[in-house]
Amino acid sequence: MIFWFLLLGILTYFIVRRSVVTITRTPVWLLWLVMMMPAFIWTAWVMVYGESQPIPLLLLVLPFIASLVLYWLLVQWGRPVQPSSAPSKLNASSPRPQEVMMGTAEPDKQAALRLVTKEEEATLQNCFPWSVYCLQTLDHKPQALICRGQLRTSPDVAYNTVRENVEASFSDRFLVVFQEGLNGKPFFALVPNPQAQIDRKTPSPAAETTRPGVALGLLIATLLTTTLAGALMATGTDRELPTTWQGLAAGLPYAMALMAILGTHELGHYLVARRNRIRATLPYFIPVPPAAIFPFGTFGAFIQLRSHVPNRKALFDVGIAGPIAGFIVTIPVLIWGLAHSMPVALSDESSILSFQSFRPTGSLLVTLLSKLALGNTLTAETALVLHPVAIAGFLGLVITAFNLMPVGQLDGGHIVHAMYGQRQAVTIGQIARLLVLGLSFVQREFLPWAILLFLMPVIDEPALNDVSELDNRRDFLGLLALAVLVLIVLPAPYAVTQFLF
Repeated sequence: MIFWFLLLGILTYFIVRRSVVTITRTPVWLLWLVMMMPAFIWTAWVMVYGESQPIPLLLLVLPFIASLVLYWLLVQWGRPVQPSSAPSKLNASSPRPQEVMMGTAEPDKQAALRLVTKEEEATLQNCFPWSVYCLQTLDHKPQALICRGQLRTSPDVAYNTVRENVEASFSDRFLVVFQEGLNGKPFFALVPNPQAQIDRKTPSPAAETTRPGVALGLLIATLLTTTLAGALMATGTDRELPTTWQGLAAGLPYAMALMAILGTHELGHYLVARRNRIRATLPYFIPVPPAAIFPFGTFGAFIQLRSHVPNRKALFDVGIAGPIAGFIVTIPVLIWGLAHSMPVALSDESSILSFQSFRPTGSLLVTLLSKLALGNTLTAETALVLHPVAIAGFLGLVITAFNLMPVGQLDGGHIVHAMYGQRQAVTIGQIARLLVLGLSFVQREFLPWAILLFLMPVIDEPALNDVSELDNRRDFLGLLALAVLVLIVLPAPYAVTQFLF
């Protein structure tokens, strides 16, 4: 319990800091304290009454709702009148954006806010052929030029034509964005391209982006910490570090299995991003010294996209590549580990998070794989002492499932955004968060997930061409990925366990 509490606290802090630091002046520590309030209350209940006494439903729901409401109020209370993160800052004598939109600002001040001059505006209008996108209005904003009109061809043809014309006339000065408005009609937006200035200042942008030295250093450090973690798991202790090469080598199977899963997941993202000409860093592993509260040796791995995603197809491909690649490696690793795990009698201590008394029926997919690996040895009254490789495989499933959650900037959020569009993806994300919250009442293990998902913003960053839809093959793969998520997170139904056992 202490381990999950600390892990939840660390992740909550980083998520709160990343999501609200640019939109509110409310201290991050105060927002963190509010979001951790339910965890403090529930932990206090367990410490006073013990784990045998279930937490009342009212005590589960009320602190959760109260923390969300108080969190929202604190964020709104700390919002600045003029956001300091705005790319274009206006001085005290500059007209407000509303004055520019209404045409009430003075002519010289309006001109100062324009991204293009009157002469360039005529050139820009020629970038929109009548047969492709009939341009009707140009709306000058301090940070973008909004081009509204009527789409007269397919979104792909319209975007490619307009983008090529803008690049021919203005070089790399602007990024061309194509999005759906609130009224459902697509519009173009021209925004200043910050990457162009970076490219001119950096002699070797590729080396600056990938940073192979940092990636290699983190890889070696994580290999060491996961090997130590595996050695501790192999000896069944959480304190005595190995003193011989043989003892250290006992941790290599766990380390190699876990790093293969994490590395393949992130390499899937990286390779597909590069294929779509999206700048991305190499996979960065996060080493953590193994300890009793966090015995796994790593917090995972990640890559960063350093340029804009060109379209929804590329967004889908990058989003789904990681989970698919990691899942393909996870399955054989988990089957091998389960086959070498030791069956024991099921007890009150058994759960899907207890590796010394692992209850496989907590996940439908794990139940099927356990039966495949162990055959008749596995019964309805059997728990497992997991082999270290099985622990690595199970962690791979947990990572895959969490990343496939269709929320915000998770891989699943990218997938549903690409499949259904940004507005529908927001709705799906809200529903997914509520479903995980409901599932946490059935399986308490999902409560940290529910809290983390509610901390994450549900809005995903749009692609440059965020209008063109996917083909049928990608739609099918997206539905298949969501089906894998359901197989992992849902407990095995009673009918399935009766049939298998």
